[in-house]
Amino acid sequence: MTEQIRDRIHAMMPAARDQLAELVAIRSVADARQFPPEECAKAAEWVRARFAEVGFADAHLVRTPDGSDAVVGTRSTTRPDAPTVLLYAHYDVQPPLQESAWRTPPFELTDVDGRWAGRGAADCKGNILMHLLALRALGDDVPVNLKLVVEGSEEQGTGGLERFVEANPEVLTADVILVCDTGNAAVGRPAATISLRGFANVIVHVESLASEVHSGMFGGPAPDALAALVAILASLRDEDGSTVIDGLGSTQSWTGESYAAEQFRGDAGVLEGVDLLGDGSVADELWARPALTILGIDCPPVVGSTASIVPRASARLNLRVPPGTRAQDAHDALVAHLRSHAPWNVHVKVETEAVGEPFRAATDGPAYRTFADSLRSAYGVEPTTLGQGGSIPLCNVLADAYPGAEIILMGVEEPLALIHAPNESVDPGEIEKLAIAEAIFLRTYGTAT
Repeated sequence: MTEQIRDRIHAMMPAARDQLAELVAIRSVADARQFPPEECAKAAEWVRARFAEVGFADAHLVRTPDGSDAVVGTRSTTRPDAPTVLLYAHYDVQPPLQESAWRTPPFELTDVDGRWAGRGAADCKGNILMHLLALRALGDDVPVNLKLVVEGSEEQGTGGLERFVEANPEVLTADVILVCDTGNAAVGRPAATISLRGFANVIVHVESLASEVHSGMFGGPAPDALAALVAILASLRDEDGSTVIDGLGSTQSWTGESYAAEQFRGDAGVLEGVDLLGDGSVADELWARPALTILGIDCPPVVGSTASIVPRASARLNLRVPPGTRAQDAHDALVAHLRSHAPWNVHVKVETEAVGEPFRAATDGPAYRTFADSLRSAYGVEPTTLGQGGSIPLCNVLADAYPGAEIILMGVEEPLALIHAPNESVDPGEIEKLAIAEAIFLRTYGTAT
């Protein structure tokens, strides 16, 4: 049966490319300030119709509390005791950023060096096609009950689906949840993601003067708010670049798949001669330790600045929090650190934007073992486990709502996909092999359970 699945999916890849091109062409950025809401509505309807074609006869749109639409559906098998598997993905995408930085049109799927380039090709529309391929390959032979949810605001982080699940837990209850929004270690190197970092986003505001004053007349004794902010921000890293926040541990180690420093340098585009940060391995720094990033600063720009002392300045900060640390505790430590490291008794106000807890998946259940076997069959190599530096708050909501469910994180993304950046792309071989793995998993798990 595995070879039949493999042959069927391989034969369907040209048609899958055409359908992915249709979906990528829909500019489904869930931000009405940037793209018309009709684009997301069009994408939602496209997803609903395609899944209705593969047995989700009741597929329909559900309006979630943030105003976005999720595609929800069910497909039942004839076995009364069959387990239920929930398939997850999202159809909304990141904005394209600077279109001039793209080598190809961002909303036109384009062949580039054996990859398919376009916004959302990997994150996460490629995973939607992966689900469809797996189900088409199985046809009517799916020995599990299926549920589906494809949300429309994941990239905006507005929590629509999370709040929907909390209010309607019966809709998506399942024994196994395939969260298809992560990826492999590299092309051809299959992996399940077993940990996600949480986060805390804050804005720190610094004030020192009532207004700007002339730097010649007052410079020296007059406290400079921008200099104070720079000093506060500098206190968040030590000499080797490690994140240091009072009261927050930063020496944890990662025990799963390693990440070679030279590969990371290439994947991240680190310039020649520039050091990597931290005193741990790349995997330690990415997946096991807190990481502070300065996302933006409000202060006078170089062009148009005057010879004045800056009275107020602000910075937006993102703290990534590893599993094992409560994100709220990390947030509280960061706020206390920002206040205690402010020089000259300048006034400091910290505004909290959002806090999300980290997540660690269990790997000792029957579904996880079956999925690992399915990856092994599809790829012909031993699968591994990864962490992910990003956050998927939905995973914690699902774990709380369905404590008995096994949650497996996987997907078509890998470092070369450049998700969230210009020139995003997907390797079609990853869509094909993961579709094979998912089809094998659904059939094997349903038969064995």
